[in-house]
Amino acid sequence: WDSLFLSPLLPFLHFHSSLSLETFTPSFSVPILTTKQKHKHSIHQSTTTLTTLSSVFTTTTTTSLHSSMSLLSFFFLPLTFFFLLGLSFFNVFITASTEFDFGTLTLTSLKLLGDAHLNNATVTLTRDLTVPFSGAGQALYSRPVRFRQPGINFPASFTTFFSFSVTNLNPSSIGGGLAFVITPDDDSLGDAGGYLGLAADGFVAVEFDTLMDVEFKDINGNHVGVDLNSVVSNKVGDLDSIGIDLKSGDTVNAWIDYDGSTNEFNVWVSYSNLKPKDPILSMNLDMGQYLSDFMYVGFSGSTQGSTEIHRVEWWSFSSSFVSSGDPSSLPPPPAVSLMNTTASSARSPPPSMAPSMNHSNEERKESKKNCHNGLCKQGLGAVAGVVTAGAFVLALFAGSMIWFYSKKVKRVSRFDSLGSEIIKMPKQFSYKELKTATKCFNANRIIGHGAFGTVYKGILTENGDIIAVKRCSHSSQGKNEFLSELSIIGSLRHRNLVRLQGWCHEKGEILLVYDLMPNGSLDKALFEARTPLPWPHRRKILLGVASALAYLHQECENQVIHRDIKTSNIMLDEGFNARLGDFGLARQTEHDKSPDATVAAGTMGYLAPEYLLTGKATEKTDVFSYGAVVLEVASGRRPIEKDAAGVGKVGVSSNLVEWVWSLHREGRLLMAADPRLEGRFDEGEMRRVLLVGLACSHPDSLSRPTMRGVVQMLGGETEVPIVPRTKPSTGLNISHSRLLISLQDSVSDCDGIISISTSTSENSFNGGDIV
Repeated sequence: WDSLFLSPLLPFLHFHSSLSLETFTPSFSVPILTTKQKHKHSIHQSTTTLTTLSSVFTTTTTTSLHSSMSLLSFFFLPLTFFFLLGLSFFNVFITASTEFDFGTLTLTSLKLLGDAHLNNATVTLTRDLTVPFSGAGQALYSRPVRFRQPGINFPASFTTFFSFSVTNLNPSSIGGGLAFVITPDDDSLGDAGGYLGLAADGFVAVEFDTLMDVEFKDINGNHVGVDLNSVVSNKVGDLDSIGIDLKSGDTVNAWIDYDGSTNEFNVWVSYSNLKPKDPILSMNLDMGQYLSDFMYVGFSGSTQGSTEIHRVEWWSFSSSFVSSGDPSSLPPPPAVSLMNTTASSARSPPPSMAPSMNHSNEERKESKKNCHNGLCKQGLGAVAGVVTAGAFVLALFAGSMIWFYSKKVKRVSRFDSLGSEIIKMPKQFSYKELKTATKCFNANRIIGHGAFGTVYKGILTENGDIIAVKRCSHSSQGKNEFLSELSIIGSLRHRNLVRLQGWCHEKGEILLVYDLMPNGSLDKALFEARTPLPWPHRRKILLGVASALAYLHQECENQVIHRDIKTSNIMLDEGFNARLGDFGLARQTEHDKSPDATVAAGTMGYLAPEYLLTGKATEKTDVFSYGAVVLEVASGRRPIEKDAAGVGKVGVSSNLVEWVWSLHREGRLLMAADPRLEGRFDEGEMRRVLLVGLACSHPDSLSRPTMRGVVQMLGGETEVPIVPRTKPSTGLNISHSRLLISLQDSVSDCDGIISISTSTSENSFNGGDIV
């Protein structure tokens, strides 16, 4: 910036040998400022700078310049001054710092997700219910915070303070917690229970957990932990050791400090407003590897079949970029004004400074006092004199320069903002990249076929990543389905959804690039693996798919109906975690909006009866398909059995749902368990899973549970609803002549994707691995 401002002056500055560039570039610095300090501190810094420049100019003109240059220097010295003054203001403008607290926030400053809501000047993350409930909510600062800056090799430092409470209307019903979270986006809400509403990837969180969950390796039900892209904490602190009980209902204060230049990460917790001397948790943490350029900060909380209420009563946050490991270089402490001076005494005031900081506070106050009593007053006089004298001569030129550079800075800021949005979007690959990765779409690289395309295994030459490339069929319908899939899944983020890496549209080809799942599809793991899939894996897979569908149905901005849920569309990662894929048939709609009738599409054996009859796809049609998957996973049988010749069998035993319901009627439900498991399962768990499958497969769509309810049932948080021994009728008063598909069609097309418009069906690709 200095060179940009001074370069136009170089011909004049070197006109006389005694005139050097150093004369016109006095050393000064502009500190990193927070939002509330910028205006006040800018005036003070500018006046100090003006005083320094004034003395430099006086010395220079009296000792260095010949009399023949006095007129020239009289013109250009004020001009240089205006350039440097503008530079000081622009340096302040582009400084990437953020500061706010509850006293400065407005309703538009917070974005609330899920169950989060405002109540009596506090942010409540979970529902205020007297009955046990599982839910999640997030409250985020609505503007992204810069955590990485080009040219700076360490992330931003930050300090935050918040007061919170965990109350319980039913002390015997506990489970859940809350977390301070730094997350890459402001629209992804994770699961309830032990997941604390945290999304799958890219987050840093400090959790305050009230439930001991063995699955997440919790030490107890009263701890604080640092979570990095996982709810399994990297480091934990036992709150019992300092006499803090999260479930007491008392207000708890927490401080979190991070120094980006030294990687020091500290957490303090106390009932008192005075920051404790020793942190409950301290670690060396390089947050740079977990942070994007821009992130969102806030709180996330959840309940797990409990009546806990999680409230954030006060919050302040401050961040900036520093270049020193000195603790004094951390961002200044948050402001001390209360959000509401008439608030009840139960509200915790902003934090008192730690004892180690008291001395620096006094020094700052004394420095400020001295400044206003002496030098600052002289500086203000200098400002008035110099500005008045030079304004008439240089106003036009200085104004044009300021306008030029302000437009440039704004343009850079706008590009930075655009870049942060592009980072979240799938990458655009070149056709050459993907052709090379798949060895010219070699047939030996084919790993699956879908309704509207073929899936290839690929290896990117740039980084060696293994990918799955889905190549669109050249039919117009295939292209429409691909574009639908790209538009829907490109905006979705959930740990149980296949991640879309990118896309390509060149040379008349449409290609989608996904993460390759090393353990293939669920149907192959069930029916083609050498060893049977263990029961714990099966339970985890079913819970993961249920979680993904709950996200699609209830947590997305627009409801997503998948319409093609089946085992071949459920992929398994290296840990046998489920990833739901293939959104080619998916549709987006507004929540609570009645669906339009369309041509029914999907895979026979998984289609709900009302969908076949009406063509209207709803979340309950997805629930029916999920029920078929549950019974398939538990029993090891396909939804519709075929004989050795590949022809569909006819009879109750050939239809999986009918067969399981007949066993339930006879009181032999556990006989449906996969015989290849050889009894290696918990009978209570197996019974629960089979009953969930039947509940989801209920002929009456109104009697089926929601997917959020299914998650709670499988997790043991709620009981499975009573499933009748005899399969109920559909309740649809439609004559057989109006059926859109015949029984023979249902049987013969059980493994194919079909498009139903009359009593006949049109076969497409045979079902295979579909990403």
